[in-house]
Amino acid sequence: MAFKLPDLPYAYDALEPNIDARTMEIHHTKHHAGYTNNLNKAIEGTEMENMSIEDILANVSKYPIAVRNNGGGFYNHGLFWDNMSPDGGGEPSDRMNIKKAIDRDFGSFDAFKAEFSKAAATRFGSGWAWLCVDKADKLFICSTPNQDNPLMDVVPEEGTPVLALDVWEHAYYLNYQNRRGDYIDNFFNVINWKVVTERYNDANPGASDL
Repeated sequence: MAFKLPDLPYAYDALEPNIDARTMEIHHTKHHAGYTNNLNKAIEGTEMENMSIEDILANVSKYPIAVRNNGGGFYNHGLFWDNMSPDGGGEPSDRMNIKKAIDRDFGSFDAFKAEFSKAAATRFGSGWAWLCVDKADKLFICSTPNQDNPLMDVVPEEGTPVLALDVWEHAYYLNYQNRRGDYIDNFFNVINWKVVTERYNDANPGASDL
């Protein structure tokens, strides 16, 4: 079964002025589509054709580098699109479990924002910043190079991603050029905290007890 490029849950211009329409269109129809097509080529005729993307990534050390690169690109971008919204931004509601967990594990939303922004800003070259849940149901922040992600069995810190920020230059260069910091700051204006808290609840069976 081939993987399919997901539709965006909003129009290409919906995140303006934070992320411009041209960047969104190229990013989705060229970059994400390319990873999707190349992933399908890499798994054709193998056992991976019948596996979920999560299972593939969890065992990616067993597979060719094309699967690691393109499987990561396919998964990472799907999560990235979904964790943004034209109606997003601000802080999550105090009623949301993700807000309670952020306060518990980072001390405050501002402390979380500073640590996440630093992870994104200091990722050398291309890569991603992540907010994840570990096996002890604790939130942690990390970054990965290229198209790696915390689901993979090849990364130093494994966990379940609940929020992702793409810091490859193609994600922001048309509008921000070398100003990655401005792009990171404006990302917080479009975060879909409803989706993030849903992911957190799914990853953490004890979340309802917070």
